[in-house]
Amino acid sequence: MPLLRLQTTAAVAPDQRKALLSSLSKTLAETIGKPEQYVMVTVDQAAILMSGNEGDAAFVDIRSIGGLNADVNRKLSQQICKILGSSLGIEPQRVYLNFINVSGSNWGWKGGTFG
Repeated sequence: MPLLRLQTTAAVAPDQRKALLSSLSKTLAETIGKPEQYVMVTVDQAAILMSGNEGDAAFVDIRSIGGLNADVNRKLSQQICKILGSSLGIEPQRVYLNFINVSGSNWGWKGGTFG
């Protein structure tokens, strides 16, 4: 049920895509404290203008049924910015992250919901 959606201007080569997805998935599961079997991670190419400038940038949308709070969000922000810096060369000041707690009744799966 945790979802991490990454939109970035940086080109993600096919051979680095799997490693990036895996690293983000493990980080999200470990930091939130949820089994990785429920984690979904997506990576999409996007046109982004940040601070009035083009260039490598990223928007990360993280949603979960519980597990998100001020401390966890700070840790995720640090860890994800580090991953994006090392794997895609995106500077932390060029990354925005959004954290959303979702109620179980608003998250569908297997023809039903979690709530």
